[in-house]
Amino acid sequence: MGQAGQQSRGSRSNNLVVPQANAALQQLKYEAAQELGVTIPADGYYGNYTSRETGSLGGYITKRLVQLAEQQLSGRS
Repeated sequence: MGQAGQQSRGSRSNNLVVPQANAALQQLKYEAAQELGVTIPADGYYGNYTSRETGSLGGYITKRLVQLAEQQLSGRS
């Protein structure tokens, strides 16, 4: 754990490369959850959710982010 760049235990490992994107990512998460019928927990604890629910949400978000990147790379908005 003493290496530079490693995070201490308990800290989040999914820090944003572009922190200013946080609001847009949160919006995307809520839109994805609404489309999939998954309720986002108010306290942020997903321990009561099934792997299928959280996996489908994460997969959908990833798919949507890839679509947005492809559109941006092709010059469409």
